[in-house]
Amino acid sequence: MDRQHGSEHGSEREPEHRSEHVPAVTCYRHPDRETGIRCTRCDRLICPDCMISASVGYQCPQCVRGGSGTGHKPGANRPRTLAGGAVAGDTWLVTKVLLGINLAVFVAVLAVGRPLTDELLLFGRATTEAYGPLEGVAEGQWYRLLTSAFAHQEFWHVGMNMLALWILGPQLEAALGRGRYLALYLLSAVGGSVLAYVVSDPQQASLGASGAIYGLFGAMAVLVRRLRYDMRPILILLAVNLIFTFTVASISWQAHVGGLVVGAVIAYAMVHAPRERRALVQWGACGAVLALEVVALMVRTAVLTG
Repeated sequence: MDRQHGSEHGSEREPEHRSEHVPAVTCYRHPDRETGIRCTRCDRLICPDCMISASVGYQCPQCVRGGSGTGHKPGANRPRTLAGGAVAGDTWLVTKVLLGINLAVFVAVLAVGRPLTDELLLFGRATTEAYGPLEGVAEGQWYRLLTSAFAHQEFWHVGMNMLALWILGPQLEAALGRGRYLALYLLSAVGGSVLAYVVSDPQQASLGASGAIYGLFGAMAVLVRRLRYDMRPILILLAVNLIFTFTVASISWQAHVGGLVVGAVIAYAMVHAPRERRALVQWGACGAVLALEVVALMVRTAVLTG
């Protein structure tokens, strides 16, 4: 969760009944069997007898054999994630790097103390000392939108966020691929910071990776729905976290909500992009989200600086 700093400045679905006007949803190898499960690589409908478990979802026998009958161009049969990213041998790599950065910054904050914390915190416009110069995002220090998302002060704070990253991260990294997963994480982190900057008191400082973590929550909900798994576990977990978000006074709900919305939007574009223009839609969505974040920053800055 994102804490507000206390300083002054700061499952398989049951097949639907179909009428004569609705095309059959049947397994491509067994036309007499209705199904709602699709191969995560070629999107063919597959029945339980044809489902082969993969790192994310299920694949059809032809994709597992590396056959060429998917209708793609030569070379397109290389193993791909659900979102079209390259399949990596280590689906924990980016998650481990993010964990390492967060923990390294936490140790540095413990060692250096307030001087470093003051440089990393997110606040819109405040003074470093009682009569010092104005500092903050409004003064051009946009880096705070990201550095604050890697900074923590309490053990329980960094522990809870890193536990969530450890649980959610590898699953999303395997489904999206490294580059797409990293873009999701960073844009969610910035999205949470931007909403906090736009809505919060500019002198109220905050820090924590919760914007990014809630982005992973939103992305996981989208992924579970795309794979047609049981939505209840992720929805219950998300509901419990949102209850804490809006009932604990020291939590920056703005960062949580901002990250959640950005993560869900980007994940939807990642896993629902049409196969023919997949990369264009996916990276276009990331660019559009980033552009909206920049516009919000500029408008809020103009208001604060008058």
